[in-house]
Amino acid sequence: QVQLIESGGGLVQAGGSLRLACVASGLTFSHYSTGWFRQVPGEEREFVAFIAYNNGRNDYADSVKDRFTISRDSARNTVYLQMSRLKPEDTAVYYCAATSFLWATAPENFHYWGQGTQVTVSS
Repeated sequence: QVQLIESGGGLVQAGGSLRLACVASGLTFSHYSTGWFRQVPGEEREFVAFIAYNNGRNDYADSVKDRFTISRDSARNTVYLQMSRLKPEDTAVYYCAATSFLWATAPENFHYWGQGTQVTVSS
């Protein structure tokens, strides 16, 4: 049984930082590419960041480029999302997701999802 568990969300002031973590059981991140998505109530789930399983190549949404960094710790089977210079518009529930595709950014191409962690950025 595959489980992805996110942690690290919380309340932070604008300009601050948070680091989200996604721990997997039942799969290995070195064999599954991983994405971070976010969702605001009433809106569609939005791609945030991606890391490929084979070479660590990554991709980011334009809205977070140069502020967020995705990384992987294979020994801990954990993927991180370091978020810096946070803005109120970054407020959302953040989800990690895993896919067997080498490269994917659309939510429908991800096979496993975590339960989400709330990030709230106050102005």
